[in-house]
Amino acid sequence: MKFTLSWLKEHLDTDASLDDIVETMVAVGLEVEAVENPEERLAAFSIGEVLEANPHPDADKLQVCKVATKDGEMQIVCGAPNARAGIKVAYAPVGAYVPGIDVTLSKAKIRGVESFGMMCSVRELEMGDDHDGIIEAPASAKVGDPVAKIMGANDPVIDFEVTPNRPDTNGVNGVARDLAAAGLGKLITPEPKPLKGAYPSPQKVVLDFPAGSENACPAFAGRYVRGVKNGPSPKWLQDRLRALGLRPISALVDITNYMSYDRARPLHVFDADKLNGVLRARLGKQGEKFLALDGKEYKVDETMTVIADDAAVLGLGGIMGGEDTGCTEETTNVFIECAYFDPLRTAKTGRKTGIASDARYRFERGVDPAFILPGMEMATQLVMDMCGGEPSEIVLAGDIPQMDKTVLFPPVEVKRLTGLDVAPQDCEQILSALGFTVRKSDPWQVDAPSWRPDIEGKADLVEEIARITGFDKLPAAPLPMLKAVETPKLTAGQERRRMARRALAGRGLLEAVTWSFLDQKHAELFMSANVIKAKGLILANPIASDLGVMRSSLLPNLIAALQRNADRGRDDLALFEVAPIYVGDQPTDHANAAGGARRSDPRRHWQGVAAKVDVFTVKADAMAALEAAGAPVASLQTAAEAPDYFHPGRSGALRLGPKTLAHFGEIHPRVLKAMDVDGPVHGFEVFLDLIPEPKKKAAKTRPALDASELLPLSRDFAFVVDEAVAAEALLKAVRGAEKKLISDVSLFDVYQGKGVPEGKKSLAVEVTLQPRDKTLTDEEIEAVSARIVAQVEKAVGGSLRA
Repeated sequence: MKFTLSWLKEHLDTDASLDDIVETMVAVGLEVEAVENPEERLAAFSIGEVLEANPHPDADKLQVCKVATKDGEMQIVCGAPNARAGIKVAYAPVGAYVPGIDVTLSKAKIRGVESFGMMCSVRELEMGDDHDGIIEAPASAKVGDPVAKIMGANDPVIDFEVTPNRPDTNGVNGVARDLAAAGLGKLITPEPKPLKGAYPSPQKVVLDFPAGSENACPAFAGRYVRGVKNGPSPKWLQDRLRALGLRPISALVDITNYMSYDRARPLHVFDADKLNGVLRARLGKQGEKFLALDGKEYKVDETMTVIADDAAVLGLGGIMGGEDTGCTEETTNVFIECAYFDPLRTAKTGRKTGIASDARYRFERGVDPAFILPGMEMATQLVMDMCGGEPSEIVLAGDIPQMDKTVLFPPVEVKRLTGLDVAPQDCEQILSALGFTVRKSDPWQVDAPSWRPDIEGKADLVEEIARITGFDKLPAAPLPMLKAVETPKLTAGQERRRMARRALAGRGLLEAVTWSFLDQKHAELFMSANVIKAKGLILANPIASDLGVMRSSLLPNLIAALQRNADRGRDDLALFEVAPIYVGDQPTDHANAAGGARRSDPRRHWQGVAAKVDVFTVKADAMAALEAAGAPVASLQTAAEAPDYFHPGRSGALRLGPKTLAHFGEIHPRVLKAMDVDGPVHGFEVFLDLIPEPKKKAAKTRPALDASELLPLSRDFAFVVDEAVAAEALLKAVRGAEKKLISDVSLFDVYQGKGVPEGKKSLAVEVTLQPRDKTLTDEEIEAVSARIVAQVEKAVGGSLRA
């Protein structure tokens, strides 16, 4: 939102400086982004006087002028048709930057004649669009005077950010009201005076909405004005619009833009002679379309509010009008529309069409419904002042929405919520200055003005008083003293995620942060997990077409990230992420997971080629994350029950009883092909929330070192078992044979072939025995070995290989 200092002073009687105004705006919550002072931008340009203007010896359309300037007499070659002796001009010296042509002047020769500087046009100084000749300053101007001051281009422009809860500050009068409440001056915004209509309006308006949709446009006011003469708007209005970055078009169009910025009241002016029959506000219909004022054609559907006559759609309500009924220089009769449109429907229509207009910006945030008729009176007066004409009576379809809202407000709330000690009379003064009506009962009854839709309760009134009083006056209080004994700062879940993150980083994976959304096609590929039953949460308003579903797995985005890096030459990456996944729309329907993905080809190294990534690599990743997060990894079981997006036979799951804590393996080629990813890729996913809490509360001190002074010893066993027996079952049987002595069991060989019967396989394991009290005798070792063989035979039907 932009406005000029002189514009503000039409609403605020103040002697405050520009710096004081900007500082006060920031203090009351109107965040100023920039202040542009044209006088500083045009400081290099001054008034000069043409003393002589003689034809150029080598060019028919050029003149060699002798110009009196603040730097003395200068010779300047000029091609402007109005360059002549005796006129006052805008002089730019050598070294000046001319903004309109983006050129820094230097001494030059033009067709053999030296030129020292330039005489500028209006457009070259960005003071207008005129480029037919150089500026002719008033004869009263003196040589050396600043051009900005003489030409009235010294009005500073303030640009500030309008927060969504303050739609009233989309108008200059709203800014002036806040500054007046802060004590920076007196609010002098004039109230529009009613104009008596000279005749009944020949143009009728109606509301035509089905039941339940009446709030799309509850009120539609209009007024016919005949006999207008459209043309350029006055210079003061053109200057203000240019200061905002808007291009003046014609008086009738410029008036609507002025109303939007002066009073935050968008409206529209139709060429009445181009209307056919009754003007209706209604919902659109499939197949309808119209040509908008931006020159583009837009399709309309049944969710949009449109303005239409008996022939066609004329525009989108609250967003943009149509070109077919727009005003031109030939317009002689107009119909002014001033209506109220539903903010939510306006915002949805704007998103669908992609139209970003000043009207949409204001209507979707909320305009003052009580200003419909006063806004019509003000717009009518402006039209008559600039274009003449005779107005009709106002026609109104529907009822103007009543925004009556009374808040019960005890003044002591200010002290309780903010710590500010503001006297009740000061509270009343601030609220009254902001447009609130205060009735002093117990508690106070405060009526919010119609232009403040953000006021809901007493806390909002406290905020109003606090911001006008000054947030810089909030009392400062020291933080409470820390406790003598520090308590944990992280929850158990946060600690799990932190430790899993550290473990995976330690295994050489790089952490990635991906979107919580993904493409629906990719999401459907990963919805078959046997741990998380996800249905796919489709977003109603996605930020992009390929980010329309909440993720139920971390793997799709990680795999896609691997491919993006591979496309750029980094095909050796391994990525992980610790983040939530979403399986439903309830607060409890999300889980914390740690996932990772690896490409299978390592980089070459002078020490030799590292081993390729396989299913056991990602199993080790998952085990490391589980162990770091506190899972009892010694009790985990490996099962071949991975989801179908993993390769069968090259994947598995880690289970603790009936719970599946993780799955891992090679991503199925079918999935990679659907995602357009080059394989092979291996991945894993650990479900941190399924890890059981430890039975005992973790102690802050480390446990005693449980180490034996005696050397361990190892024995190798080769068992012949059925081909279907899982190695995990064999390892579990061996561990259970003698829990006190067996400290470790590891598989080191799997063999099928000569010497092993068909349908069987040989599993060779290394068993580590750790004596505690004494060195084991040969008899004791043999006894343990016998128990191991017996346990394996009982558990899995295995026997020692001959």
